Amino acid sequence: MSLKNVFWAVTFVFLAVWPPTASMAAEPPYSAPDSVLSEMNIENLLNVTVYGASKFEQSLSEAPSSVTIVTSDEIKKYGYRTLGEILQAQRSLLISSDRNYSYSGVRGFSRTGDYSSRVLILIDGHRTNENVFDSGFYGYEFPLDVDLIERVEIIRGPASSLYGNNAFFSTINVVTRRGSDLKGVEIAGDGGSMNSYNGRLSYGNRYKNGLEVLLSGSIHDSDGDKSLYYPEFDQRLNPGDPSATNNGIAHNLDYERSHSFFTRLSLHDLTLEGAYVDRKKGVPTAPYGAAFDTDMFTVDKRGFVDLKYEHAYPQVGVMARIFYDHYDYHSPFPSNAAATGDPPALVINWDSAKNDWLGTELQFTKVLFDRHRVIAGGEYVYNMVQAFENHDIDPFQQYLDVNKTTSKSGLYLQDEFTILKNLTLNAGIRYDHFSTFGDTFSPRATLIYTPFKKTTVKLIYGEAFRAPNNYELYYDDTIFQKGNKNLKPEKVRTYEAVIEQMIGENLRLSVDGFYTETENHIVQERDPADDLLVFNNVEGEKSTGGEVELEGKWQNGLQGRVSYCYQDAREKKTNEWLLNSPQHVVKFNLIVPLYRDKLFAGTEVRYLSERRTKNSSTGGFAVANLTLFSQRLLPGLELSGSIYNLFDINWNEPGSADHLQELIPMDGRTFRVKMTYKF
Repeated sequence: MSLKNVFWAVTFVFLAVWPPTASMAAEPPYSAPDSVLSEMNIENLLNVTVYGASKFEQSLSEAPSSVTIVTSDEIKKYGYRTLGEILQAQRSLLISSDRNYSYSGVRGFSRTGDYSSRVLILIDGHRTNENVFDSGFYGYEFPLDVDLIERVEIIRGPASSLYGNNAFFSTINVVTRRGSDLKGVEIAGDGGSMNSYNGRLSYGNRYKNGLEVLLSGSIHDSDGDKSLYYPEFDQRLNPGDPSATNNGIAHNLDYERSHSFFTRLSLHDLTLEGAYVDRKKGVPTAPYGAAFDTDMFTVDKRGFVDLKYEHAYPQVGVMARIFYDHYDYHSPFPSNAAATGDPPALVINWDSAKNDWLGTELQFTKVLFDRHRVIAGGEYVYNMVQAFENHDIDPFQQYLDVNKTTSKSGLYLQDEFTILKNLTLNAGIRYDHFSTFGDTFSPRATLIYTPFKKTTVKLIYGEAFRAPNNYELYYDDTIFQKGNKNLKPEKVRTYEAVIEQMIGENLRLSVDGFYTETENHIVQERDPADDLLVFNNVEGEKSTGGEVELEGKWQNGLQGRVSYCYQDAREKKTNEWLLNSPQHVVKFNLIVPLYRDKLFAGTEVRYLSERRTKNSSTGGFAVANLTLFSQRLLPGLELSGSIYNLFDINWNEPGSADHLQELIPMDGRTFRVKMTYKF
């Protein structure tokens, strides 16, 4: 039975018993009075808890990292549509796009086309980076609708001491809503520019016997920009270039279609969680030497099922989980290179990858001598299928057909040691073994000092690694690219100092200085011996910088944050400024109540200074978005309208080595209108 059929089966079973019988009646809905928010201490509102920093709940001031929390309330009031839009509004983070995938950057490290393999993305602690390319997903290929997010935890710095591979520059933990948050059926729909539509149907509840259910399905459909101009493919500017055609205009190739499902069932100490997404994206940029203005697209299918047991025994807390994950990718590649005949007929090359893996994790938590909170655990992952296949369709010619079976295991230990009442040492280490290359160790230590009630100082040291993935090791088509089985894991080392200061009852100031360096960095280069692309370890990169952020929340619903980040990221060997790395980044977010607790305006502005591209730069730019959000105008109804790129500025993202384009233009002004109704 396929993973998608499993989700449909679970959905059918629970819908078959709904509405519930008397013995399983749902708890009566409870709505907190409007006065609750105003009666809460505003300092407690700012000190929301984070789980992902230490694998247990703790306040932001106790976390051994610099952490930002984005809540579901902010997601609605700023009009965020994807995980990438949530993250790009936060300090330290850069989300770029090539009109196929989104890519993450952290503190100046933002290599184009790297599939975001150096940031770990979790859903309720479950790893979502797949195991072929290590890619993390940020758009509609992410297997969770943003409406189902309770909060997003952004944990800066290396975290391999807890999570192992990919927790390199940052870790993102997405915490989902619970069935008790919905208490019934919820529907949502929106429409906007470029014939874009989204729909969602969700059901959630908690029953008197303790069973909690959340079932949800979502669809996304967009035509994208129907006419995109790229001067590199304009035959009038490039006479004699066989790849240039159609005056450089790509027609109707920016489309996107996706559907996703999410299920969360919990009963007492057991939780079963599953997600699945199937996304098809048109690729208008003709990367990898594809024929221009032809229907090239990528399809990504990602899913998982995770069964978790958690219980706090009198002497020790236990967490155990088993999981199954699946990833499937394919793309038809219209090629000019193999075209024959008069006129030449394109040859379609088929490129695909498949990945199935099983895993398990066991974790223990115990308090020792009233001063030590200790976490110890281990995990094992068996990659049953890690396959690549590449061939021309007609005439058929095979270039690549490889399937690897690999495994990895890890043991980790962390101790939160209360030295003094206002002084804590959080230290941990993890050992990982990979069947592909061997062993690695990852330490992290944070000294947390609270000299005054509202002041916290953190001194952080951390190391992390990223193992060479199967794409880098084994993708060898003998035509364009070859593998490198001798690759070593990348490593990163970070030194960081953080000061967090409460100002009065409504403001928090955070000041952060950091130095980060990598070694054995894995980059794709061209081998002069055979002119094939190959991944090699190079000396590494370094980034020095600082951040300052002021965040505020008031009892009347006014809230916002403003941040500035300076980052000087360079190649170690040449001291050359890194590609796609802005030195100055300013971000401003503000939510203003317009009418009591019913109508709000959410606005954000992002400024990025110029970024180096392959041969030039992007230039600096600022983009502003505006959202009007209403709630409680009618019972159960929420309405919002958003304008993105409010001032319709022209801005570009750097093209990667896979693109002929130096710069890839992004969308101008677009809009969306959304309705959510809870029965």
